[in-house]
Amino acid sequence: MQRLLVAGVSVVFAVALGLGSANAADKKVLAFVVNGASDFWKIAEAGVKKAQGELPNYELQFKYPEQAAAAVQQRVMDDLVAAGAAGIMVSAVDPKNQTEHLNKIASQALLFTTDSDAPASKRVGYIGSSNTDLGKDAGKMMLKALPNGGKCVGFVGLPGADNARERIEGVKETIKGSKVELVDVRGDEIDQTRAKRNVEDILAAMPDVSCLVGFYSYNTPRIYEVLKEAGKLGKIQIIGFDEDPITLGGVKEGSIVGTVVQQPFEWGYQGMKLMASYIGGDKSGIPANGIIIVPGKVIDKSNVDDFMASMKAMLKK
Repeated sequence: MQRLLVAGVSVVFAVALGLGSANAADKKVLAFVVNGASDFWKIAEAGVKKAQGELPNYELQFKYPEQAAAAVQQRVMDDLVAAGAAGIMVSAVDPKNQTEHLNKIASQALLFTTDSDAPASKRVGYIGSSNTDLGKDAGKMMLKALPNGGKCVGFVGLPGADNARERIEGVKETIKGSKVELVDVRGDEIDQTRAKRNVEDILAAMPDVSCLVGFYSYNTPRIYEVLKEAGKLGKIQIIGFDEDPITLGGVKEGSIVGTVVQQPFEWGYQGMKLMASYIGGDKSGIPANGIIIVPGKVIDKSNVDDFMASMKAMLKK
């Protein structure tokens, strides 16, 4: 697979739909549509903000569906197209079952995917992580944390989304043949209450569980909270994804083994610029296979201080 690597950092910002300049009606609209409410997406919004400063002829919008449901997300995209949006970048809630609708959108506006690809659709390009590689990184941490093996359980928002499926596959591929097992993965549909309850249920049902894996950004903080309340921090290994402050704090104190971070800032920044260039006739930024990989990074106790310092510095800008 041909891959174009893009480097970047993360900061926080919000771009609200409809708050354009006085002549916004004369500008083409590019929209970023996420899969559900999560602080993780604030980082991508920061990238959109940076892109807006470099794309004065476009109005960039950021949209959160009211809930993490394919039908709700599809309505958001339909509304954007009806309002004349020139391009949409989306993290599809259910790529396989949304293909027909995504193709409909692609017939009316430029369509990119991010975070969770929809390769069967007519999207022009995908910009995001290799979720399989992220899963492999998590699997390596699991092997290191459990040299004598153990039973692990994962937690994720949308089990059917490509990003979730590929991360889980990456973990399984890496731990295959070892004494480390991923015995279950619990979904929560990006429901914070359910996410926490899933962890509580596993602790009650599996007293011999050795490792808990948070596949989405908010899953690891919920794992941390439940283990802290149960007095089991440090007794059960935690592997995380993304850079939630609770996760980073746990890595720093040693109660979380590590976390695999992405670069959603670059999804927003590079994605908006690529769409604008494509609409303007320059298609050179899109590789032949349409896949643009933004590399991830493993954060553990050895580098968490430097990572947190770089994040703090960017947040001040």
